[in-house]
Amino acid sequence: MNKAELINYFISLGLEVHTGTKARGHQGFFIKNRIDISKNVPENKVVQTLLHEFAHYIHSKIEPDMNKTGGSLKVLFQSENPVYKEELMKVTNFVDENSLCIRLYEHKDRIKSKIKEQEKIIRQDYPNFMRSKKFKEFDKYIRKSQAKYLLRYDRVKVVEGGFFKKTVKLYSIDNIEADFPDMPKAFMSCIRLKSLQRKQARVSARINRYKKYYEKPTELFARLVEGLYIDREWVEAIAPNVTKQFYDLLNDGYYMELKKTLQLCNL
Repeated sequence: MNKAELINYFISLGLEVHTGTKARGHQGFFIKNRIDISKNVPENKVVQTLLHEFAHYIHSKIEPDMNKTGGSLKVLFQSENPVYKEELMKVTNFVDENSLCIRLYEHKDRIKSKIKEQEKIIRQDYPNFMRSKKFKEFDKYIRKSQAKYLLRYDRVKVVEGGFFKKTVKLYSIDNIEADFPDMPKAFMSCIRLKSLQRKQARVSARINRYKKYYEKPTELFARLVEGLYIDREWVEAIAPNVTKQFYDLLNDGYYMELKKTLQLCNL
């Protein structure tokens, strides 16, 4: 498919199309009758990205508030079949492997392993230590130490003194032994464990943000269209129910100009 033909068709529908922008940090972006494609998108992926954004345009005509709500599968496919979402996620995972969050899950597993290592060190001196319960010995010690600031931050600057005479001390999670040479080894591990838990929470939050984004009906619909362009036979094989419903609605004119768009792409 020639991208110029596709762009010319989109322009004939009253759309603005720009292929040399930053696309707001994405590969592509659609808003208010304008499609932006990032200049960083490889040439062999421009057409599928155009189709993805055009699918958002079609969706916006079906559900004008889809940018705010994320859309509805019930409206998009005129059905509440629960199988559709499951199949659409398979298509999304095929089209965009980032949706699997593989690296983030691997990172999370590494952090879990490091947390277990710190727990082992603590239990060498405190066999009954449990993360879910208060660590009284540590709590009593840390209250009187400036290391308490490292329970919330990996690096911290502590300013002491009055208006005219101030002292500034820098503490780091990576420099505990040097900053606090008298601290018991188990307590150092407790501080490191807290730091790892913060990292774990941040990674979990990122995974949840990605999942929330990829599971939006408007994104599932756009990646279905994109997937049909990439490998129609495979998408039909992994998502037979939703593709059948999609084709039925497409042929009935429900998706308006999307039918001709796919015809231009020999689909």
